[in-house]
Amino acid sequence: MGEILTNAPAEPAGAVTYATADGLLASVWLLVAIPLVSAAVLLLLGRRADRWGHWLGVSAIGVSFVLGLVSFFQLRGLENKSVELSLWDFITVGDLRVDFGLLFDPLSALFVLLITGVGFLIHLYAVEYMSHDGGRRRFFGYFNLFVAAMLLLVLGNNYVMLYVGWEGVGLASYLLISFWQDRPSAATAGKKAFLMNRVGDAGLAIAIFIMFATLGTTQYDEVFSNVGALTGGTVLVLGLLLLLGATGKSGQFPLQAWLPDAMEGPTPVSALIHAATMVTAGVYLIARSNPVFSANTTLQLVVVSVGALTLLMGCIIGAAKDDIKRVLAWSTVSQIGYMFLGVGLGGGAYALAIIHLLAHGFFKANMFLGAGSVMHGMKDQVDIRRFGGLAKHMRTTWLTFMMGWLAIIGIPPLSGYFSKEPIIAAAFGRDDWTAWLFGGAALLGAGLTAFYMTRLFVLTFHGPKRWTEEIEHPHESPKLMTVPLILLALGSIGAGFLLSTSVPDWLTATAGLGGEHAEHETVLPHIVITTLSLLVTVLGVGLAWFLFRNGTATAPQPAGVLVTAARRNLYTDAFNEAVFEKPGIFLTRALVFLDNRGVDGLVNGLAAAVGGGSGRLRRLQTGFVRSYATSILTGALLVVAAFLAVQAGWLA
Repeated sequence: MGEILTNAPAEPAGAVTYATADGLLASVWLLVAIPLVSAAVLLLLGRRADRWGHWLGVSAIGVSFVLGLVSFFQLRGLENKSVELSLWDFITVGDLRVDFGLLFDPLSALFVLLITGVGFLIHLYAVEYMSHDGGRRRFFGYFNLFVAAMLLLVLGNNYVMLYVGWEGVGLASYLLISFWQDRPSAATAGKKAFLMNRVGDAGLAIAIFIMFATLGTTQYDEVFSNVGALTGGTVLVLGLLLLLGATGKSGQFPLQAWLPDAMEGPTPVSALIHAATMVTAGVYLIARSNPVFSANTTLQLVVVSVGALTLLMGCIIGAAKDDIKRVLAWSTVSQIGYMFLGVGLGGGAYALAIIHLLAHGFFKANMFLGAGSVMHGMKDQVDIRRFGGLAKHMRTTWLTFMMGWLAIIGIPPLSGYFSKEPIIAAAFGRDDWTAWLFGGAALLGAGLTAFYMTRLFVLTFHGPKRWTEEIEHPHESPKLMTVPLILLALGSIGAGFLLSTSVPDWLTATAGLGGEHAEHETVLPHIVITTLSLLVTVLGVGLAWFLFRNGTATAPQPAGVLVTAARRNLYTDAFNEAVFEKPGIFLTRALVFLDNRGVDGLVNGLAAAVGGGSGRLRRLQTGFVRSYATSILTGALLVVAAFLAVQAGWLA
C-alpha cells in the first residue's frame, strides 16, 4: 500500500531526504490504522463489545508499540534515517497538491515510541481503573481514537496531515475530558478545552494558508527548503501563528487555562494528555518547524519568553492548589514551559527539549497514575489536605510516586536531573543580557518546583492522617494498576541518563535538531549552574518539608496577596472573562438582537406588507358578474374620458 519515495534531491539545510526501505517500514501506516480501526470497532459495535472491548483497545496499542519499536530499529540501519511513505493524493485543487503521506524519521520515531509505549501502560492501568464504569468500552474507543490522531499528527509528512491529526486530538480530548458528561463540571471543562484550542487551531490554519500563498506548498521539505526566500516579516508572522497553535495544544500562556480544568476527566485521560499525547503536540510542532523558528531571532525570543513566563506561572499556581490532580496539571504547564524554553533557544537545545519531553512522559504518567491509585484507595477524594500517612498503607504507590517526585525536581541520578538541568544551563548560554533573565527564571522555577512538588508528596503520604470519617482503611490498588506504576517508576529513574546520551546524536539526522548545546559558553561556569540548581532544589524541598510535615489546615485561612492570586490562577481566568468572554457575549447578544429586529424585521415586514396587500386585493374578487361588468364599464369610461381630454388639449 502506498509508495516509498526513494529520490534524494539536493536540498539546502532543513530539507528532508528520503531513503529506500522494505518490509516493516513500508507498513508504517499501520501505526495509525491499528488504533483507528480498533476505535471504530469499539464505537460501532456498541454494547456488543462491552465484555471484551477494553482488551481490544489495550491490544491495539500494544501491537502498535511493537511495530513502532521494530520500525525504530530498522530505521537505525538506514544511512540517512528518513523514510517518507506516500499513500495517495489527499487534496488536488489547482496548484495545491497535498499527499496523504507519512514521514518516519528520528523525531517522529521518538514520539511514536513515547505515544504507544507510555500509552500502552496507561491503557493497561485503565482496564482496572474503569472496571466499574458502564461506559468502559466507549472510553477505550475514545482512548484509541486519541492515540490514532496523535500518531497521525507526528507521522504526517506535511502540515495539512499534521492539521488533520491536530483536529482529531482536539475532538478526542473533548470526548474524554467530558466523558462523565452528567457532571456539569466535566461538561464545562470539555467545552472550555475545545473552545480554547480552537483559538490556537485558527492560528495554525492561517499559518498553513500563508505557506501555500507564499510558497505554494505545505510539504515539510519544500517549506523548509524555501524559508530563506521569505521576507523577515513573513517568517515572523508565520512563526507567531505556529506558536499560537502550539500554545493552545500545549497549555502555554496565554492559552493555558483549559489544561488544569481537564482534570475533570478520568485519571487515565489526564495521564495520557499530560504525558504522551496532547500537550506534547505544541513542542513537536515547533521542533518539526525548526527551520522557520531558527530563521528569525525575534521569533525565538518570543518562544523563549513564553516558555519562561509559563514555567514560573505553573510553579506559582501549583504551589497554592489542594487538588492532587490540579497540582500535577500545573506542574505539566510548568514543565512544558521548560520545553518551550529549550526549543526557543535553538541549536542543540532542540534536542534538550525533546529529551525532557520524553523523560517527562515517564515521570508525569507515573505521578498521574499514582494520584489515581491514591484516589482509588481514598474513595475518589482529591484534597491533599485530607490525606496524610498513606505511605504505610499504599507502599507501592508511595514508592513509585516518590520516584516521579524525585525525577521532576531534578535529584540526581534520576531522569529529571539529566533532562532539565541542561536546559537551565542552555538558558544561561544566550549571548546577551537575556541569559541572566531566562537562566534566572529557569533556576527559580527549579526551586519552586521542588517546593510545591514536595508539598504535594508530604501532604499526601506523610505526616498525621487527616482522613474524613468515611475513610476507614485506605488500600493499595490491584496489580493491574501497580504494575504500570512500577514500570513507569523505572523509567523515571533511568530514562534521563539513557536519553541524554543517545538522543542528541540520534536527532542529528533531523536537520537543525542535533548538536551539543552544552559546548556553548555560558555566563556562569557549568559547575556553578549545576550547584545553584541543586542548592535551590534542596532549599525548596527543605522549606516544604518544614512547613507541611505535620499537615496543613483544612479550614480556609487568611492568605497574602500572592497566595490569593495563585489560588485564582493569577487572575488569568478573570482576565479572559473580562477581555474576551464578556465582550464576546455582549457582541453575540447584540448581533442576535440586530438579526431578530433588523434583518428578520425587514424580511418579516416585507412579507407582511405583501401578505396584507394581497389580502386586500383578494377582496376585489367577489364572484358576481354584475360587479365585474361595472368595473369594466367604469374602466372603459375612464379611458374614453382620458382620450377626449387629450384631444381637447386639456392634458397637454
